[in-house]
Amino acid sequence: MALQKVRAIHNQIFDYSNYLLIPSILFVRLYIANIFFKSGLTKLRDWESTLMLFEYEYEVPLVSPMVAAWAGTIGELVLPVLLAIGLFSRLSAVGLFIVNAVAVISLVDISPAAMNEHILWGSLLIGVFLLGGKKLSLDHKLKLS
Repeated sequence: MALQKVRAIHNQIFDYSNYLLIPSILFVRLYIANIFFKSGLTKLRDWESTLMLFEYEYEVPLVSPMVAAWAGTIGELVLPVLLAIGLFSRLSAVGLFIVNAVAVISLVDISPAAMNEHILWGSLLIGVFLLGGKKLSLDHKLKLS
């Protein structure tokens, strides 16, 4: 009898917590989109410095510094917009996860604080990938998985 009451209270509390999932995913999408979009704008504002960084500071594997600069900048400008509006949320999350991972791999001397931020961003992006954009997204409106 007591176990049934405890179970009922437990279920009632956590049924209400499901209402927090939709705004939480929206918050995560907007938070991550803001970070990466601002980074892309910074790269655009001073393109010469961006090219120098990709040539001498970042060690992006497999592609030339010019290709890496263009790909990184385009990824940081396009994917966050898609993520923010919730269009192709899962694909955008995977794309930004790759941008994030390449940033970590290519920075030889990354500080522990910066590494922690990248881990946080990667973890949040995995969450968006697993859960999708939810109801407050164009994916939901267009019935995209």
